[in-house]
Amino acid sequence: MDGAAWAVALPTASWVRFELDLSHVDATSLSVALLVVLTGQWLGGWVGRLYSGRDAMGSLEESVQLAAVVLGAGGLLLAADLVAPAPFLPRSVPLIATLLTLVLCWTVRMARCRYRARRCRPDKRTARRVVVVGAGARGERIVRAMLGDPASGYLPVALVDDNPEKRGVRVCGVPVRGTRRELGALLSVTGADTVMVAVQGAGAGLLREVSCVARERGVAVTLTPPLCEVFRPRLGLDRVPALDPADLLGRREVDTGTAVAGEVLAGRRVLVTGAGGSIGSELCRQLDRFGPAELFMLDHDESALHSVRLSVHGSALLDSPDVILADIRDPDSVRRAMVACRPDLVFHAAALKHVPTLERFPLEAWKTNVLGTLNVLDAAVAVDVAAFVNISTDKAANPTSVLGRSKRVGERLVAHAGTRSDGRFISVRFGNVLGSRGSMLVTFAEQLARGGPITVTDPDATRYFMTIPEAVRLVLHAAAIGRSGEALVLDMGAPVRIEDVANQLMQLAGQSTPIVYTGLRPGEKLHEELFGSGEWGDRPLHPAISHITVPPLDPALLAEMALRDGETAAMCGAVGEQGPVSAPELGKAL
Repeated sequence: MDGAAWAVALPTASWVRFELDLSHVDATSLSVALLVVLTGQWLGGWVGRLYSGRDAMGSLEESVQLAAVVLGAGGLLLAADLVAPAPFLPRSVPLIATLLTLVLCWTVRMARCRYRARRCRPDKRTARRVVVVGAGARGERIVRAMLGDPASGYLPVALVDDNPEKRGVRVCGVPVRGTRRELGALLSVTGADTVMVAVQGAGAGLLREVSCVARERGVAVTLTPPLCEVFRPRLGLDRVPALDPADLLGRREVDTGTAVAGEVLAGRRVLVTGAGGSIGSELCRQLDRFGPAELFMLDHDESALHSVRLSVHGSALLDSPDVILADIRDPDSVRRAMVACRPDLVFHAAALKHVPTLERFPLEAWKTNVLGTLNVLDAAVAVDVAAFVNISTDKAANPTSVLGRSKRVGERLVAHAGTRSDGRFISVRFGNVLGSRGSMLVTFAEQLARGGPITVTDPDATRYFMTIPEAVRLVLHAAAIGRSGEALVLDMGAPVRIEDVANQLMQLAGQSTPIVYTGLRPGEKLHEELFGSGEWGDRPLHPAISHITVPPLDPALLAEMALRDGETAAMCGAVGEQGPVSAPELGKAL
């Protein structure tokens, strides 16, 4: 484009020089001149890295660099004309052509920036209309951020500022349309549904006044964080997805696809337990895309339910029947919820999952992971669900911990439910899910943000890792292809050393901190396994998903089996801080 600008500018400058008389314009001389300036433009651009993308197009830095290169090329042309035995151009032509070229080059860049900025604006039809209070540096920053990201979901329509000199000023094309006293009228005129306060050091009086005006008109109020919060040296969880999963997994993500799952889920009634957790909430978001007839979200944490419904539907009044507050430990609550929903498919994601915690409080694992799963299974069988998918863990293979044993019992209870129902009852085994709440990666990120050290159990410890999208796709695929009484396992490649994950995360953050080895805790394995002794998985339907046959466990035999086991409720926790588990207690619990 810069070369084309010279090709236009030189003939135009000659035409102007000869008073719009084309008969004096010499094509040969112009060709020589064009060759000289293009050589100068290329050399100047190469030396100054104008075309390497070092500076953003249209930025002040690029504009200054462009001016230097164009002026240098024009100077080279003028010097060549002066030293030539016979001048091939009038000396005014290089000067006129240089200025004209600079204007053309800047115009092209500004037009492209303008076009790109318009394409990046949020969709007017779906974005929330925002009035920004404060037209200072923070207000300008937030307006640019909203307009520069089509996924922001916010469209600034006006600013207000108490400085009368700013009236009529535009920030990225958004006008300052008055002072704070005119906020109410402005909300009505613009149809805004959000007020964003972007005032440095906004006091309680200002916030109270703005909130009062907004509340009268049913408009939401948000507060932008100060710069010290935005730029503080912290590795937040929002940085974790920026890491290429292959860097930590040692492999590419496995895409099991969702087309088959879509055929099973579309138009069906679906219930998710543990809907407020990391996996449960992502599962709800993915399920909603397949157009289920109804999606019911069950959890015992009301705040988690609020968050997941907001992320799925964009509103969270918590007064709709798709939000169910219930504890899976309470069989009556679970049964009432299941009867009210009458789901076709159930995804059971509710569980306790931290190994050290459950080693200390084993009875809690028993109540949630065993009895809670049994309660959900009984209710699902009673309403004749078509498919039930239970989320398990690789710790259920040759279990050595309370968590692993409780999840293994859960797998076997799910397999037994398949023998007393026409529906399909399946489990899926997860490895460590990167970025899930309370996961190792999240722990490392928080430790790194605090300046370290990062704690690792053993330098040789390895784990299987999967991403949240991989985990959710496996669950959805299981609903489509799983056969009753099976556990499905994703091919997660070779296990990864935990220490390597810590080092990769430090490299990502550009920080370094010591690694402290704490030693394996009770119940933890040095190396996890995907298949238990005597288990072998075949892959009849998908090249990356293994199917394992799980032996069913009759709930009526559960207490007797636990007590007959020499490790007694090492499965559900023989002696933890809650003391031994007796036969009457287990019998009563069942």
